[in-house]
Amino acid sequence: MKKILTLFAVVGLIVFSSCEGPEGPPGAPGEPGPLAEVFQVKGVNFTSDNNYNPIIPLDPAIFASDMVLVYRQDGTDAGAPVWKMTPELYYLPDGTLDFGYNSNFTARDVSIYMDGNDLGSVLSAFRLNQTFRIVIIPGYLSGTAKSVNKTDFSDYKSVIAKYGIDESKIKELKVK
Repeated sequence: MKKILTLFAVVGLIVFSSCEGPEGPPGAPGEPGPLAEVFQVKGVNFTSDNNYNPIIPLDPAIFASDMVLVYRQDGTDAGAPVWKMTPELYYLPDGTLDFGYNSNFTARDVSIYMDGNDLGSVLSAFRLNQTFRIVIIPGYLSGTAKSVNKTDFSDYKSVIAKYGIDESKIKELKVK
């Protein structure tokens, strides 16, 4: 009886381990899915008229699985823009919050807003004519939690490099 069981085990092992063969024909070519995109919006103003909360409409729609990153241009370095990721906070000398930029999004727009105690007193250099970049990364590109944790999303250049974004294809948007 032991010999028969051993024979079945060996035959089963050979049969299952040799299930390799030529691959079937390739499937029909398809369109690649959406890639990570960057949108830029210039001339963003934070005023009491818009409740310090300009809305930027987006097309195409953002899916629930997408990652949306918002960066504000904070000057230039050797002619290249310097980008800071939101939330971006500024503090008073005593350590209390002076003001900050934050963002959230829906399926059709991104809201970039200022937080603070007296936003009307924030220097106009921080409130008027701001430039933002909105990076949308489809959920399937962000991969596993391990790969997301290895990405420094606060570094705009790292994000652009990781997701192969062509900065010459940045789309311009208007504030609502």
